[in-house]
Amino acid sequence: KMSSGAADLRQRKKQTCTESDKMAPEERNKENSKLGRSPKYLLIQRFAKLFFGCLAAVTSGMMYAVYLSTYHERKFWFSSRQELEREITFQGDSAIYYSFYKELLKAPSFERGVYELTHNNKTISLKTINAVQQMTLYPELIASVLYQASGSEEVIEPVYFYIGIVFGLQGIYVTALFVTSWVMSGTWLAGMLTVAWFIINRTDTTRIDYSIPSRENWALPYFACQVAALTGYLKKNLNCSAEKFCYLLVNASTYTFMMMWEYSHYLLFVQAVSLFLLDSFALAQTEKVHEVYRIYLFSLIGGYLLQFENSALLVSPLLSLVVALMLSKSLQMNMKKSTFVSRLLKIMYIYLVLTVAVTLNFLLKMFIPHKENEHLLKFIEVKLGLNTTKNFTMNWLLCQESLQAPSQDFFLRLTQSSLLPFYILVLIICLFSVTQVIFRRICGEPLKETVKLEDGRIGERPEIVYHVIHTILLGCLAMCLEGMKYLWTPYVCMLAAFGVCSPELWMTLFKWLRLKAVHPILLALILSMAVPTIIGFSLWKEFFPRIMTELTELQEFYDPDTVELMTWIKRQAPVAAVFAGSPQLMGVIKLCTGWMVSSLPLYNDDDLLKRNENIYQIYSKRSAEDIYKILTSYKANFLVIEDSICNEVGPVRGCRVKDLLDIANGHVVCEEGDNYAYSKYGRFCHEIKMNYSPYVNYFTRVYWNRSYFVYKINTVISFQS
Repeated sequence: KMSSGAADLRQRKKQTCTESDKMAPEERNKENSKLGRSPKYLLIQRFAKLFFGCLAAVTSGMMYAVYLSTYHERKFWFSSRQELEREITFQGDSAIYYSFYKELLKAPSFERGVYELTHNNKTISLKTINAVQQMTLYPELIASVLYQASGSEEVIEPVYFYIGIVFGLQGIYVTALFVTSWVMSGTWLAGMLTVAWFIINRTDTTRIDYSIPSRENWALPYFACQVAALTGYLKKNLNCSAEKFCYLLVNASTYTFMMMWEYSHYLLFVQAVSLFLLDSFALAQTEKVHEVYRIYLFSLIGGYLLQFENSALLVSPLLSLVVALMLSKSLQMNMKKSTFVSRLLKIMYIYLVLTVAVTLNFLLKMFIPHKENEHLLKFIEVKLGLNTTKNFTMNWLLCQESLQAPSQDFFLRLTQSSLLPFYILVLIICLFSVTQVIFRRICGEPLKETVKLEDGRIGERPEIVYHVIHTILLGCLAMCLEGMKYLWTPYVCMLAAFGVCSPELWMTLFKWLRLKAVHPILLALILSMAVPTIIGFSLWKEFFPRIMTELTELQEFYDPDTVELMTWIKRQAPVAAVFAGSPQLMGVIKLCTGWMVSSLPLYNDDDLLKRNENIYQIYSKRSAEDIYKILTSYKANFLVIEDSICNEVGPVRGCRVKDLLDIANGHVVCEEGDNYAYSKYGRFCHEIKMNYSPYVNYFTRVYWNRSYFVYKINTVISFQS
């Protein structure tokens, strides 16, 4: 009966840590007496298992950090390059983040450096910004404090200290994944397999190779720590001290994660939905789940205050969902008194919470002034086919590889490393088991207090159910946007490794198959050791030589044209000069020279997006006068034309910058019934190189090489024909 089952579940939830701690030794002593083991023997065995497991986890993280450092050195020849050549390796938004780290170190004091960043008017022309809030520069603040407080100025160069911290965080990332898989499976063999799959599929698990200072490389290690702590916190029969430790770690890592990445609350929203579904089917202790909701709430409030009253956190879907869940909690507990109402609630509870959350979010956005990224909502509309647009920024975003659907190569790589097949196997077994448990709960059958190996009910473990839901939700996002694979694939590695190393998963499968020829428990134990061992040896044989080749093979990254451009700017351009060009190049110019620029490669500010679109017009078919007016409106003194953009031959026609500009400006003839007139002007970036009027009236070429053409924007215009 459902009401008695719900009562039993509530009774278990009210059990205190003290009672749990008192019961656990008695149960263990009974089991040990049956097996003829003394408590001292068991203590030594557990200590040895914990010691060697922790040693393996820490060693894996350290080796991965060393591997990244070695690979980075081989790829860029970092130690043999001058400072300017090193800085050029930071591209796009990475260059901006590192430039502010440099400014903090150059400031006379930390307080003065923070003030200059929060009132920054030396980066973007005609614009004063709070760079700490707008670009989430808390990682750079922490790195600069550590560098100066540790007295590292005489020991290590700033760039090595900076990238060393990021590589160290990646080591923590891997260690956290190791621990998560270990906690779920009970064996650190699963952690070793997780790390192996993570490194082998590094192309799809991390962006560290392409963008070291990116916010996700600073933030995701803390999220991995939070997931590891949450996994332990959700476990049944956890002793009081371990539960408190996991709770505190969830608190600290959640708040830190939110401070490191501006999009962190969206990822936490996905996690909150997973916990909401877990609680809706009564598969976890409600009090524990709601404690996590409170952590979200406090983290959002703390983040709002420390991020200079960031209104985006107040209108985030995470806050609306958490408040809706807390409002619905009392209603849910009251309704559980009646069997009929309890069953009705199971059907209506999800609808109730979602309705309240959507309504609350709508009201918050109506009454709270916010600058949430409206272009993201427009992008989602166009991406889902709900709308069409000729807007340059929207179409440019749609053409980015990270915002496309994943390619077949992605799935092929995961299959070649055997990750995808085993993940699908583990996911199917867990899903079927969870479905059985949910059906039993609807029928009124209570959950078992302790799930034993011979029960074959892996779907009754709340931490397993959480990870199954979480990876499915992240997987759905990854199937829509390739950039989301960096959030999904690491947890695919973890879940697949847990599954093949877990005797409970194999026992669940054998229960369905009803094996009689071989003892199922013995076979499950054998397979949980044999299968990961075979996988490990096959991965070692196939991929270890490739990894060693990466570390021993000297690659060459050298961009002499960019080095020459930066050198010319530092030597010849006036200190007060403002440069205009593509946002990606402007980020590098800001880092390498310190000169002011007219735009930056940042996409969370509508004004900057409009600036980027306007300045990109230098690659469109518009008149010299139009371009001159645009550039002078931003007080630009120099214009940099990139030959790679002007003469771009992209793999996908229609996604080149000049194609997108022509569509937005109506300068092309498109098929499918839409007709556009040709422009009477030639492409500006081509015409300006011809050095004829009226272009020479507005612009004077002052420097050029194979890749870049620099023009001084004339202040006194000669209207000679």
